[in-house]
Amino acid sequence: MSDPRISPLPALVALLAGAAAVLGLLLAEQQWEVAAVAVVGALALLLGGKLGWGEGIHRSVTAHHRWVTPLVWLTGAGVIFVLREHNFELLMLCTVMLYMVAGLGLTVQFGYTGVVNFAAAAFMGVGAYTAAVLMTHTGLPHLLVILAGGVVSAVIGSVLLLPLLRTRGHYAALITIAFGILFRTFLEVNDTLGGPQGLKVPGMQWLGFAFNDSIEIDDETEWSFYLRYAALCLGLLFVAYHLVRRVERSWLGLSLDAVRLDETAASAFGLNGAAWKIAAFSFGNLLAGMAGAVYAMVTAFIAPASFTFGDSLILVSIVILGGLGNPLGLLPAALIVVVLPEKLQVIQEYRFLLFAALVIAILLLRPGGLIPRRAREYFPGVRGR
Repeated sequence: MSDPRISPLPALVALLAGAAAVLGLLLAEQQWEVAAVAVVGALALLLGGKLGWGEGIHRSVTAHHRWVTPLVWLTGAGVIFVLREHNFELLMLCTVMLYMVAGLGLTVQFGYTGVVNFAAAAFMGVGAYTAAVLMTHTGLPHLLVILAGGVVSAVIGSVLLLPLLRTRGHYAALITIAFGILFRTFLEVNDTLGGPQGLKVPGMQWLGFAFNDSIEIDDETEWSFYLRYAALCLGLLFVAYHLVRRVERSWLGLSLDAVRLDETAASAFGLNGAAWKIAAFSFGNLLAGMAGAVYAMVTAFIAPASFTFGDSLILVSIVILGGLGNPLGLLPAALIVVVLPEKLQVIQEYRFLLFAALVIAILLLRPGGLIPRRAREYFPGVRGR
């Protein structure tokens, strides 16, 4: 229930400010406009940290979460509707949401369980190519194709489980890096999957609607066909986010945290560390594969160059920049990493240098990320005296 003693105003202001920032960044056309939005956003984050705005917003959201949470998703739908006639902006927004879904998978793997994965883009690629093959050669319903992309990605990821469980730290990271490189090489030499030229992907169809058809309102008004895809991406993000939050807040999340913090102590209390790592790694790859399947439908074309080690680094950068283990930080981080280089052409050629500098700066100055993960409350509502 809502707590009348705590004002809902901070939550509402933060929500409106976030929506305005997303729209401002996506709709800005001049370079100075993009830079201005970025500077204002950075100042807001810095001042919020110094003045304690984050704590006030957290208390407000927690006290009124029953209606604030649905309002957040309705605001997301409103942002999509505002962009209904903008093709490129909707495409970027779809990309941001799909990267957030893959980032949620990394959050479970890396943030909750401590399992490193530098091949997230490769697992997205597995889901994308699975969707392309199934949509081209079978009559499987396209919603099931999305699920199949995630399942195949999780199954192929199981190949890495044995070496991952037998190694630690940077050795485990090297295994995932090697898998990503091998996956791209396999695609480039496989003519059945299009080789380096890639594959065309049919458009999504559901309930008689062809997602690649424009939405004609009247003779003078036509909405972007990306509007349907944006709604699909928002729906997938909604499901993935709530699944991850349910895991985090349950005994499952507590077990994952225990394995990450001290696997030896966790095993002493009866937790099978290997089993929990297998579950986290598979679940994370499931989300990445589903995001990749939808990505293939949205872009209508996939190629090995779309799922490189550099793209995996982008996903890792989003998770670290936003706040390791905190799904709420994925949105601002994805906007910075995905949208900002597209809008600021002056930094386009130096984006990987920018990502590296941002991650280093965050690790040095704000190790918890833009929105750090809060300490787990084992007994919510009970405070020490």
